[in-house]
Amino acid sequence: MLFPTVAFAVFFVVVFIANWVLRPSHTVWRVAMLGASLYFYAYWNSRLVLLIGGSIVVNYLFGHAVAAARAPDGSKTSASRALVAASVVANLGILGFFKYYGFFVTSLISLGDDLGIDISPPLLEVILPVGISFFTFQAMSYVIDVGRGEQDVMSLLDFAVYISFFPQLVAGPIVRASEFAPQMDHRPDPRHVHMPEAFRLIFQGLFKKVVVSSFLATNLVDPVFAQPDSFSALENLMAVYGYAIQIYADFSGYTDIAIGCALLLGFRFPQNFDAPYRSLSIQEFWRRWHMTLSRWLRDYLYIPLGGNRGTTGFVYRNLFLTMLLGGLWHGAAWTFVIWGALHGGFLVAERVISARWEPRGFDERLVKAGQWLLTFHLVCFGWIFFRAETLTDAIDVIEQILVGGGTGSLVTALAVFTIVAMVASQFVPVRAVRRVEVAFAASPLVVHALALAGGLLVIDALGPQGVAPFIYFQF
Repeated sequence: MLFPTVAFAVFFVVVFIANWVLRPSHTVWRVAMLGASLYFYAYWNSRLVLLIGGSIVVNYLFGHAVAAARAPDGSKTSASRALVAASVVANLGILGFFKYYGFFVTSLISLGDDLGIDISPPLLEVILPVGISFFTFQAMSYVIDVGRGEQDVMSLLDFAVYISFFPQLVAGPIVRASEFAPQMDHRPDPRHVHMPEAFRLIFQGLFKKVVVSSFLATNLVDPVFAQPDSFSALENLMAVYGYAIQIYADFSGYTDIAIGCALLLGFRFPQNFDAPYRSLSIQEFWRRWHMTLSRWLRDYLYIPLGGNRGTTGFVYRNLFLTMLLGGLWHGAAWTFVIWGALHGGFLVAERVISARWEPRGFDERLVKAGQWLLTFHLVCFGWIFFRAETLTDAIDVIEQILVGGGTGSLVTALAVFTIVAMVASQFVPVRAVRRVEVAFAASPLVVHALALAGGLLVIDALGPQGVAPFIYFQF
């Protein structure tokens, strides 16, 4: 079930009413939310409910076993550590089968062909379940946090609602149990719901997805990346810029809608994007882009690898491996591995340069402009590999940018304006947005109704026929 559809609108209205009517009842509300969330997930494929149900039961049992294995004073034991490790292996095993089976088998066959060896393992048709990476990471974080003594065990019903809660189920943000569980026990006053903020996020997300992302994908990005050799250098370059905006508008649009819907239900999710294209370094970019994943990788991968402890070389290794594995998490293809390796290399290079060079004697504004320009283009360079279907396609795009000629008909004034305007929007002060929200909240109810109707009409008028799935559904 896609957010920008009539089916979801009807579904959400029913859930919204049920949420506030049933919220005073501890158990009934949880059962209703679980049922609604599983229905939402089953909308793609009813058999997938068995997968998420299995993940819920397995990780719930692991969580209780880990808690029981801890010492009486709450400290870790060899048994609790072993159980946490087993839960990680089990979760990654399931994720690996569904997400990477085909990738590893075809890579093995290709390697055998290069070595002159006939390797013929069974090649199964494995369908990637929607959102498996997101709910698997949430389940893993719960068991790991229980093992660390940072999270109390949850009841099966509470844990099931936490894992399956529909707003963030299929594409994030990745919400920790410590962020979600206390809000289930809190009973917010429906009269004090953050409606202005919620409506702003929902309409902002709808506009970014339905209008901006769809326009750039259809009129610039998809045609060029499908056949880069058929388009000019400028068209290929603008397609790269266009994809940078498309993926931001698409993914941040989803999380805007998810956070807004959660607010209307009385839940506040963590922020997932914070104007990433205004960053002055790759490190800052990852503090602003997919923030919940960045924190997950930091807390459950980078720090366990050693983090900033040890020699400089080990720190650089930890950075590089974290980003390399983060790239592989995004997809089962060498293009994603290279994308992750590029960002790992960028982060290491930044640390090396910053430790040896201080921009003294230069105008601070020029330095910041140069840092922004370099960071933006390094990120865009990485997006080439993220978007390309194959390494050959990525290389073709780069070659066309470097040696191709001409301008091309796809570089329209509207496409250029959309890209520039979206980049410029990253620099709008947060306080200006807050002032608009406060003014909107103080306006009469009729203004809210008119704004709601007007916003929907504008999005419907500017958007294309039909709605494509969100890009991050494939991850």
